[in-house]
Amino acid sequence: MKILVDADACPVVRIVEQTAERYKIPVVLLCDTNHVLQSSYSKIQVIGAGADAVDFALVNRCSKGDIVVTQDYGVAAMILGKGAHGIHQSGKWYTNENIDQMLMERHLAKKARMGKGKHHLKGPAKRVEEDDERFQESLCKLIEVVLHSSQN
Repeated sequence: MKILVDADACPVVRIVEQTAERYKIPVVLLCDTNHVLQSSYSKIQVIGAGADAVDFALVNRCSKGDIVVTQDYGVAAMILGKGAHGIHQSGKWYTNENIDQMLMERHLAKKARMGKGKHHLKGPAKRVEEDDERFQESLCKLIEVVLHSSQN
């Protein structure tokens, strides 16, 4: 098992690395050429710039049993199809049971924005310490589930 992170502007990279190091799980941070990352723990893979280049590289590099950190529902759907586990930076797990609903909600929201002529939404609320704690707790639970399922 490894943890792959869609690291372009990802606010939980530090938490992922600290948690993974405790469990001795390797981490791969994927980013495009517009981002500069440094890490003393993770392997960093810089992917050529281009629409969705990092997303496709992430999907191609993940394997069954891996954990993928992404906020992209489309990426989450593809990694689930490969037998990997997904987690959003909010701590919400992507599962085969919830991904269709999430994709549909994204589609409907985009359709509503286009109908109103609104193309830019207000960004997410500023992260607070409780968001980071929630993510870390959820990531630890997911790691435990994956480790337990791989032993059976």
